[in-house]
Amino acid sequence: MKFIVSSTYLLKQLQVLGGVINNSNTLPILDNFLFVLSKNKLTVSASDLETTMSSILEVDSDSEGTIAVPARLLLDTLKTFPEQPLTFVVEDNNTVEISSNHGKYALAYADGAEFPKAVELANPSSTDLMGDILANAINKTIFAAGNDDLRPVMSGVFFQFSSEHLIFVATDAHKLVKYQRNDVKASEVAEFIMPKKPLNLLKGILAGSEETVKIEYNESNAKFSFDHTELICRLIDGKYPNYEAVIPKENPNKLTISRNQLLSSVRRVSIFSNKTTHQIRLKIAGAELNISAEDIDYSNKAEERLTCSYQGDDMQIGFKSRFLVEMLGNLTAEEVCLEMSLPNRAGILTPVDGQDEGEMVTMLVMPVMLNN
Repeated sequence: MKFIVSSTYLLKQLQVLGGVINNSNTLPILDNFLFVLSKNKLTVSASDLETTMSSILEVDSDSEGTIAVPARLLLDTLKTFPEQPLTFVVEDNNTVEISSNHGKYALAYADGAEFPKAVELANPSSTDLMGDILANAINKTIFAAGNDDLRPVMSGVFFQFSSEHLIFVATDAHKLVKYQRNDVKASEVAEFIMPKKPLNLLKGILAGSEETVKIEYNESNAKFSFDHTELICRLIDGKYPNYEAVIPKENPNKLTISRNQLLSSVRRVSIFSNKTTHQIRLKIAGAELNISAEDIDYSNKAEERLTCSYQGDDMQIGFKSRFLVEMLGNLTAEEVCLEMSLPNRAGILTPVDGQDEGEMVTMLVMPVMLNN
């Protein structure tokens, strides 16, 4: 088995696949890349048993074979090479020899047959989506997903496809983000929960991409195919909570304000908040928003006044500053609207401008009880 490939081209592909490999694996074979050579096509795969990703590379070869190569060692070696052709030759003594312009390097390889096989999806449904739309949907929602092992369904992003629109939802029970696209539709209704790790990988690869991504899914697995790359992952098992029930429908109090102004103000004021609760108070009267925080234990206190446009009754509401900062930081709009009903009901944050056509973002944040 022998092939010749460009060093930077190989490195670029392997760095993407390397994101799948865990730092510590129970199965030693998972510390390797699987190389499957078939004439001038080299398929490289990486897996952590839950997620498997593979890419097809164009190489110069007329042989065939399968080996598993140590990922960390190969990546560290490739990073040091300037652009040049590298020749890989599999020797008899269980080593693969790499020849560059300057020298030779031998790495021990493992038997490719030991590498776990990727799952074949039985009777999948499928939907096509532009890469950038998918990356954007992941970006807008994933930060709101939970980390609680006791509630695994909330640790992923909920995909809800229908013939009218696609909806992506993430929540950790304190905050919730619903991202809807009305300009993309699915052929049939489907719902599944995607884990965070494969979504983070997809987000990194697909940002700004105009490639079409084909999403295939059944009850237990999902497969994303685009541009000579495939990612297959196991879905999170369970029923997603009824998120529509927690979004308040009647919100008579509406506050509109500059996003950057509110974000900077919350960031500054929250420095003075209690270090365990991180609570900040929003007091709205007329066209004035008063943001304050205090830490009674240390007599620290901060208060800022901002002008805003407000319709509704005067009210006070408390929020955890971290949630507001995360949400405002994730939006890109110039102005945002915060809709509220009562101090103990969730506030709804939506962008006023700067959205693509057919795009709808709804962010929900639970209040905290104010101790007057």
